[in-house]
Amino acid sequence: MLEVSKELCIGCGICEDNCPFGAITIEDGLAIIGDTCTLCGACVESCEVEALSLDVESKQVQDDLASWAGILVFCEYRRGELSQVSLELLGIGRELADTRGVQLSALLLGHETGQTAQLLIGHGADVVYVADHEALREFRDDSYSGVMAAIIREYKPEIVLAGATAIGRSFIPGVATTLNAGLTADCTKLEIREEDGVLLQTRPAFGGNIMATIVSESTRPQMATVRPNVMKELEFDGSRKGNIVEVSPTDSQLKSRVKILESVVAAGGHVNIQEADILVSGGRGLESEKGFELIRELAESMGGKVSASRAVVDAGWIPYPHQVGQTGKTVAPKLYIACGISGAVQHVAGMQSAETIIAINRDEHASIFNVADIGIVGDLFEIIPKLIRKIGERRKS
Repeated sequence: MLEVSKELCIGCGICEDNCPFGAITIEDGLAIIGDTCTLCGACVESCEVEALSLDVESKQVQDDLASWAGILVFCEYRRGELSQVSLELLGIGRELADTRGVQLSALLLGHETGQTAQLLIGHGADVVYVADHEALREFRDDSYSGVMAAIIREYKPEIVLAGATAIGRSFIPGVATTLNAGLTADCTKLEIREEDGVLLQTRPAFGGNIMATIVSESTRPQMATVRPNVMKELEFDGSRKGNIVEVSPTDSQLKSRVKILESVVAAGGHVNIQEADILVSGGRGLESEKGFELIRELAESMGGKVSASRAVVDAGWIPYPHQVGQTGKTVAPKLYIACGISGAVQHVAGMQSAETIIAINRDEHASIFNVADIGIVGDLFEIIPKLIRKIGERRKS
């Protein structure tokens, strides 16, 4: 709790200027704390008269930490398909489990999952808990949360991982709240701290301007969601052996207040830039929506797909499913061509895992060149037509 001393506060406004969230205002010579305060403490450090104080409750350590062991990965299964991020999570989960010397398990919720459990074993899982039920065919927050929370309570994994997808972001926070556990969202790096085995969870913070490493030392499980295309999946090993445990959810766990009337795939929902080997991405340097006609022509000539920066999506030049970056999709294609993109940290966070990055920009000092393998300084409206022509000539020959 942030407290303001009426006796000490002089209404100088330094705290108001230093608050990164705009949560402080000066009214009648006194600092007033608003609802957007996150208790970051920046104002306390900046107050020269020490009129602000942060009252932090004493840390309570869960009394059964030693009884929690193992890594559990939630594997997202929907419309008969396993999400790619599930396999990526098994890859990092295997690494964490080997470091800790514990078991890696997977949780599969859905209906008519077929041989998916065996696939998960081949990609690194030691045990797969399968809850295959008609009530789990369609995703519902409350039923998924109820089943997953019950399984975590029963098997007590020390670490729980899930993809930072629409589904993961929707119900995993509810699971963490039910278990009174810590949760770090949108992680890009996971490691085990050597001295005590605690999970180090790294994620972008302050709009991607810094990387914060977060720990949940006092509670179990330690929970994290991970952005797709950040971790690497293991190659499938058909010789791996593992256990498949059939789980029978109770009626109370499956009970839902949600009734699905119809499931509609939105127009443009088929666009999946995360699976593309080649992406041609456009930014504000295209100058207008018409600039994307050139981008599409280049992408088609190479058998690739079109993506974009947030600025042009916000401008309405191209729909959101094409957006790459901190608030869009994380991609890892074999080739990423950035056309007219300045290279803000928020965009780079979503594409820096590409095998080869080519940047085209008329500004030789653009930040995008710092991450590019090949940089071309010049007018994209002159360069791209030449590229298209050369590609066409190569294809004919």
